[in-house]
Amino acid sequence: MNALSFEMLSDYWSSGSLQVNVVIFMNLLGALILGCLVGYERAYHGRAAGMRTYGLVCMAACALTVIAGYPGSWYGGHGVASAMGSDPTRIIQGIVTGIGFLGAGMIMKEGLSISGLTTAASIWASSAIGVMVGVGFYGAAILLTILSALCMLGLSRVESRLPQRPAIGITLRFNRNFTPDEGELRAFLLSHGFDMAMGSISISFSRGAAEWRFVAIAHCRRCGTPMISLATHLGSHAGIKSFNIAHARN
Repeated sequence: MNALSFEMLSDYWSSGSLQVNVVIFMNLLGALILGCLVGYERAYHGRAAGMRTYGLVCMAACALTVIAGYPGSWYGGHGVASAMGSDPTRIIQGIVTGIGFLGAGMIMKEGLSISGLTTAASIWASSAIGVMVGVGFYGAAILLTILSALCMLGLSRVESRLPQRPAIGITLRFNRNFTPDEGELRAFLLSHGFDMAMGSISISFSRGAAEWRFVAIAHCRRCGTPMISLATHLGSHAGIKSFNIAHARN
C-alpha cells in the first residue's frame, strides 16, 4: 500500500508531468505580462482596475483554459478516463460568465453620469487574451493585446476630433411653491447652444419644492456655452434654489 502510494505521488513529479507544468508556467507568465500591459493603460488614467486586476484576470483565465488541454496529465495521469470526457468550451463559458460579474462591478452610475463601461469591456477583453494564451494562440493573443491597447489609447483621440454633440447632466432644485415652465427652460438652453434631450427629463417633488433632472445636448462641439459660464447663468435664473451640473460621460 505504501509502495503504491509512493508510486502515485511520484507520478505527479515524473518527467512528463514536469514538462507539462513548464509549458503551463510559460502560458501563465505570458498571460500575466499581456494582462498587465492592458491594465497599465487603465492604471495610468487613474481607474480602479489596474495592472494587478488585469494581470490576475488574464492569468486566471489562461490557467483554467490551459489545464483543459492536458487531460492526460490530470491527477498524475490517474484520472485519464474521467478527464478525457472534459469539454474545454464549458470552462471558457464559465470564465466569460464570471468575468461578466466582475465587469458589472466596475460600472458606476452617479446621477446622469455613467462611468466604468470601458474598464468593464477591457476586463472582458483581458479574459479573452488569457483564454487565447491558454489554448496556444500566442500570436493572436499578442495581437489582441496590441489592438486593445490601441483601442483604449487611440480611439479617444479619434473621438475628440470627430463631430460630436457633448452632453451634460443638469439637476435643478427650485424654490418652494415655484412652478417651473418647461418651455422657458428649453428657450434658456437654446439661447446657450443646448437642447434638452428627448425623454431624459425626470421630475420629483418634495416638501413643496420641485426637482428636475435632464440631459442637455450641445448643438455641436463648440456651439454650447462653456460649463462654467452656463453655471453662472443658471445661478441667476429666476426660481432656481440650487443646481448640479456635470458632464454626462460614459
